[in-house]
Amino acid sequence: MKRLGLGQLILLASLVGMLILTLGWAVYVWNQSSDAPMDEHGWIALGLGTFFSLLIGCGLMALMFFSSRSGHDDAADPFRRPNDNDNLPG
Repeated sequence: MKRLGLGQLILLASLVGMLILTLGWAVYVWNQSSDAPMDEHGWIALGLGTFFSLLIGCGLMALMFFSSRSGHDDAADPFRRPNDNDNLPG
C-alpha cells in the first residue's frame, strides 16, 4: 500500500478542514436566516434525502461506467461500424 506524502497529507487535511467549516457555516446561516428553525426531524429528513440522492446518483454513474466498458452499448449504435475503434490513437 502506497504511503501518503507530506504534501498529500496537508492537502487532505486542508480539504477536510474546508468541508467542516463549510458545513458549520451552512448550518449557522440556515438557522439564522429563517423564521422557522428546523427541528431534529427536519435535519434527519434533510440528511436522509441528501444521502439517498447521492447514493442513486453514484449508482447510476457506476452503471453507466460499467455499461460503457462492457460493450453492451456498442451493439445498439446503428451509426458505428464494427471497426471504428481501431482508428483511435493510443
